[in-house]
Amino acid sequence: MNHRAASILSLTQDLNGILLTVNKAPPREFELSFRIYVGNLPWDMDNGRVEQLFSEHGKVLSARVVSDRETGRSRGFGFVTMASETEMNDAIAALDGQSLDGRAIRVNVA
Repeated sequence: MNHRAASILSLTQDLNGILLTVNKAPPREFELSFRIYVGNLPWDMDNGRVEQLFSEHGKVLSARVVSDRETGRSRGFGFVTMASETEMNDAIAALDGQSLDGRAIRVNVA
């Protein structure tokens, strides 16, 4: 076993005359994320309006409406990250199925 680069473990073995090299990265560390999917958004919704809507239910860390790359027009869905699981669950319970500009929005865990 030999170490290449500080963060990747590399193992080379001879398998019946064929050298096999396996690279293994260390386990990733990740933060808990309280991310919500928001679907069926009105076409004119922007990041600010989505953030404002969800901030009534807790602290919003980020809010993003997904846009078409070519036209820049909303694709009708987005993602919101809340500060805690309780706030995420409260927002989902309060907003899923609610009418927004005549459209019943879908809100669930991303």
